[in-house]
Amino acid sequence: MNNKALPKKELGFFPTPLVELYRLSEALGGPRILMKRDDQTGLALGGNKTRKLEFLVGDALDQGCDTLITGGAAQSNHCRQTAAAAAASGLPCHLVLGGTAPDNLDGNLLLDYLLGANIHWSGEFRKGETIPEVAGQLKQEGFKPYIIPYGGSNATGAAGFVYAVAELKAQLNEMRIEVSHVFFASSSGGTQAGLVLGARMFNQLFVPIGIGIEKGEVGEDSLEVQVMNIANTTAKRLKIDTQFSLKDITVRNDYIGEGYGIVGELEREAIRLTAQTEGILLDPVYTGRAMGGLIDMIRRSEISRSDTVLFWHTGGVPALFPYAAELI
Repeated sequence: MNNKALPKKELGFFPTPLVELYRLSEALGGPRILMKRDDQTGLALGGNKTRKLEFLVGDALDQGCDTLITGGAAQSNHCRQTAAAAAASGLPCHLVLGGTAPDNLDGNLLLDYLLGANIHWSGEFRKGETIPEVAGQLKQEGFKPYIIPYGGSNATGAAGFVYAVAELKAQLNEMRIEVSHVFFASSSGGTQAGLVLGARMFNQLFVPIGIGIEKGEVGEDSLEVQVMNIANTTAKRLKIDTQFSLKDITVRNDYIGEGYGIVGELEREAIRLTAQTEGILLDPVYTGRAMGGLIDMIRRSEISRSDTVLFWHTGGVPALFPYAAELI
């Protein structure tokens, strides 16, 4: 692996804790469940995007860029962490958010403002579709912007999760535990691509299972294709001689329900059960849905009671507050 090709800006607290969820496992009648606590990465209330941003911001600084731009939904965890990464790096940040300015600020959006981000509202577009317009204006004003893609999901960002597997491997070796499956929320594809590539790189035999969070856009490649493409591009970027096909990518789209950010009983139960058995908070958009999928698969015996599985907590807790009425 050619680490020299990847400049990095230290932003988080690593390694994140690896804990065992004894009470949740007992409540479900098995299997053994571990959790990787990337909600504890330390960057503005944490989250998995910190791993990606260390390489993305490192790349921006290496290229001499002086401004960060990214986009997402109004309550985007990625945008909140990007704003924090920019502040910690002394860079202005511009966020292109879907929707219109609300009357009240809460959750991630409140943190965006506190972190000093410049907010651009983009109406029906929530995946940064209007970023080129903002970037063009900034260039006219003399800035050199660095565009971070939706979810930080490209070869540069995904590298963060390749190295995350090395971190996990060391922890599992120390605990003398092997895991059969790793579950996580999968949306923009970068986290899953990094885990798939990292598992192969570091000789881990677990099956990465992405729980799909949203329906794809019309005309957009499936999430499986997106993950495969990012994994292959990341391998090339890291000079790793390997190739992935669709058979290497597992995405479960069974749990999307009514769509992105729409809370149903699946998410409500998963959030409450995890909180009340382990004292650990999940969010309603990503980790609540992913944990709901894992719980359902256990109950359907798709996961053996004798297995040892890992749930990768990707963060997102600030989003609990805007969804309070739908959770109680």
